[in-house]
Amino acid sequence: FALSGFLSVAAGFDIGLSTKCVVIPKELDMCHKIGYSEMRLPNLMGHTSMGEVILKSTTWQHLAHTDCHPHLRTFLCSLFAPVCLDTFIHPCRSMCVAVRDSCAPVLACHGHPWPHSLDCDRFPADEDMCLASLTKEYKHLHKVLPKPACQACPAVEEFFTHKRVLEVFCANNFAVKVKLSKKRAVFGDQEYNIECQVEFITQGSLLPYETQSMIQQWLLINENCTQRMTLTHRPMVYLLVGNIEEGVILVNQVYRWQRRDSQLALATQKWRYHKCL
Repeated sequence: FALSGFLSVAAGFDIGLSTKCVVIPKELDMCHKIGYSEMRLPNLMGHTSMGEVILKSTTWQHLAHTDCHPHLRTFLCSLFAPVCLDTFIHPCRSMCVAVRDSCAPVLACHGHPWPHSLDCDRFPADEDMCLASLTKEYKHLHKVLPKPACQACPAVEEFFTHKRVLEVFCANNFAVKVKLSKKRAVFGDQEYNIECQVEFITQGSLLPYETQSMIQQWLLINENCTQRMTLTHRPMVYLLVGNIEEGVILVNQVYRWQRRDSQLALATQKWRYHKCL
């Protein structure tokens, strides 16, 4: 997730003479369906060619898939693919701070600090003309879901009894069956096919599709764990068991689900009638 480029370069642009409007390319998929289809080039990162924009944005596109903040795409696209207006509209400092506070831990999980080129002090204050963060309104209008934690990978267990699995179910509050397969790398960036089947879940107020989305985020944020579970391109099935505590998702146990393994299937059948001690 390394970023290069300087925001200050935009200050010297003569709008209309030094920049041109171009269609946002398909490779910049994080900036599709954001309300406009053309961008200014050079952009606010100082990238002067579309090839440079695509190359420098690929690692950020992976971050965008984690949904670490609801305005991450708006923030990144205002820099990488600024809208074609008579003037550049920078993101406000408050938007940068909100995105940084939510997404810096995800970068840290991948071993990268928040880049100097995105130092929030470089952005205009909210009273200036800039893209403001609507975090308060967002929280009011949308259900705020628990966030996956960056964590040490649980060991993948391959030998267990159904009784032990039932004990683990009792000690946790979700269990999700996940089918993982690895896509061929594009631009050297690994991607995964993630299918979640939410089963026998004591989920409180969470809906199955919400749990599915959160587990997908967990797998993207904890990519080192996902890599361990997808050593080949052959699809693999796992059972992820964990807890949601104080708005944080933690996966505590991972079981390899093999077709010949009847213990997991037996545990899931018995779970419906099981009474925890």
